[in-house]
Order: sequence, then C-alpha cells, then structure tokens
Amino acid sequence: MPLALAGAIATASSPALAEIVLYDKDDTTFSTDGYVNAFYVNSDVDRDGDQFDRRQSRIKMGFLPNYIGFNMGKKIDGLQLGARASFWVTINDSDDNGTGTDIDVRQFYGTAAGEWGEVLIGKDFGLFARSNILLDELLAGYGQVSDTLGLVDGGGVSFGNIGSGYPYPFPTSQITYRSPVMSGLRVAVGVMDPVDTNDSSALGKAYQKNPRFESEVTYQFDLAGAKIYSWLNGGYQTSENTDSSVKDVTSKGLGYGVQAKMGDFTLSGSGFTAKGINPFFTNNAGNATLRDIDSKGYLAQGSYRFGKNRLALSYGQTKDDGNGIGVGADYETRGIALFHDINDNLKLVAEYNQFEIDGHKGNTAVNEDTNTFAVGAVLTW
Repeated sequence: MPLALAGAIATASSPALAEIVLYDKDDTTFSTDGYVNAFYVNSDVDRDGDQFDRRQSRIKMGFLPNYIGFNMGKKIDGLQLGARASFWVTINDSDDNGTGTDIDVRQFYGTAAGEWGEVLIGKDFGLFARSNILLDELLAGYGQVSDTLGLVDGGGVSFGNIGSGYPYPFPTSQITYRSPVMSGLRVAVGVMDPVDTNDSSALGKAYQKNPRFESEVTYQFDLAGAKIYSWLNGGYQTSENTDSSVKDVTSKGLGYGVQAKMGDFTLSGSGFTAKGINPFFTNNAGNATLRDIDSKGYLAQGSYRFGKNRLALSYGQTKDDGNGIGVGADYETRGIALFHDINDNLKLVAEYNQFEIDGHKGNTAVNEDTNTFAVGAVLTW
C-alpha cells in the first residue's frame, strides 16, 4: 500500500505507520499522525455546450484531504483497547466565506481486541468497496475532476477513481467484528446505520426496519514468488415506506479484487456491481431517486518501483443506467503518475489524467472530456 494512511484506515484499529508517539508508559500509548498535500492543477475541459469549455488552473488537494489523527491504546484485563479520531480538512475556502474551510470527522471509534479478534464501535469507513479504494495505486495522487460533477471549480478533493472503478465507502456509524488473521484469511462483519433509498411522499414516510449489513473477506498468500492479496466485500439493505403506493427497495453491492506484488512490480485488478446504490457514494448522497440504479465498474492498475521512484498506470470504468446527472452514462478515467520519495515523510507527485463521460437520455447527450495535469507534494507523519 503506498501510504501509511492507507494502512491505518485498512486495519481500522492500528495507528498510522508514520505515527509520532507522544506517550508510552504503563501499557498506555497516545500518538498522532497526519497527512498534508497540495497540487498545482491545470484542467482542460471539453463539455457539451461552448460555455463550459476552458482551461482552468487551481491549487488544490489531491484525492486524499489533509488530516490529523490521534490514536490511543491501553492493555487492561487481558484486552487491548484502542481508539482513533481523525479530522480531515480542505485547503480551499469558499468564494462566499473566506474562512469557510470544511472540517470532516471521518473516523471516531474505539476498539477492543483479544485472541478472539476485534470489535470496533463508532464511526469509520464502510466495508463494501473498502479494499477497492485503499489499494488504489493512485491513492496519493490526484485523479479525475469531472466538471459535470462540479469538481474542477469545487473546493474539496478530486475524485481519484471514485465513479470510474469503485464507489466511495462512506464513513458511517457501525459495530464491526474482525476475526484474527487465520493463515492469511480474515473476515469482517459490520452492522451499519442504514441510508435512505426510498422516497418519502406526501402520504408516507421512508423507513428502514433493519440496519445495513456489510462484510469483507480478505486472503493473503504467496504464490510462485509473488505476494497475493485478494478480497471480496459487499453490502445489503432494504428500505420501506408507510405509504403502500411507494415500493420497497432492496439495495445490494458486491466488490472484489486481487493485488500481486512481484519484486518491484505490482499488478492489481478490482471491480464491483451494485443495485440501488449511488455509483459514486455508498451512502447514496441523500438522493433517494437512486434506488433503482444498477451500476458496475472495474479498475486495472500496474506500478513499478525503481530506486526512490514509483511509476503507476491506471484505467478505470463505471457504467450505470441513471444517476445524479440524470442519464445513464459510462465514466472512464486513465491516469499515469510518477511518485518520487524525498525521504520517508516527503514525496513529490506528477500525474496526467484523462476523464470521460459518455451519457445519453433520449436525444440529449451528456458528454465530457477533461484532461488534467497535476504536480504536487505529500507530507506525512
């Protein structure tokens, strides 16, 4: 995995690998970790409608926001207790409010672990599509910035390969159990706060009788000199309505993938299929009209490390039959990025990204071709 951040999120209860230990005494630890990045970005936008065509320069964050995290650990009564809180921020204030920088608490959870495994309570990233995004070779890069989706001029992050390879496993309140690693196999099962996928009406109210269920199975092994990491994850939920004229909705998704490391080479492929789930965000972004959406996507990547450099190639695609832009569409992202390590805590990044939308609704076309060059730096601790 390219970042200590990704390792911290992926293992859920483990502190970031680049952490600074502030206290370590009497079986109690307290540490901090962080991530800071900024890119010079130049995007060439070509959309339907001449009023959108332009070349836009920005100074923005990449795919990952800047954040600071705090970790606590304590051994007591045969248990390893832990907690993590991370605060994610943007570096671009809004045009309307000069001090409108957002602060987003994406993780705020506690854990209890023993030989039997680990239980997490609180807020953390979901399990469906989790490894799909955390093992993205361009996680520390920039990625796609669709103008149709408002990302070129937006104040937040880019989308990386979200919407063109996998949906974002939105942080949510949960109770999740993770088994111990058993000969490379690990199972995670979580009960999540459900999201609204059913329209409320003048006569009725949407509700979820049951919570959302998500799970992930990972398996790591060696084969012919290669280190293989594979995964299968999914989510399931139903939504109902007190108005009998509004149909019930079943939302379900399946994600999968495999990564192979062979010396300095890394090859990975992943994919997903979903129904009733936003192709960009697993929490449906509050849009109940997405309840009938079918979507699927895949991501193919390769990278090669030479000295302090890593060169990565990426291609991702998502197809759906109707979404936030009001039409069924194909989304494609092609990227090439060069990462150069100055030292263990500082790296430079240069990336070229091509993003395309090919969408139609009747005789109306929704098309976009945005090419982006980004160069920046990433600092971790």
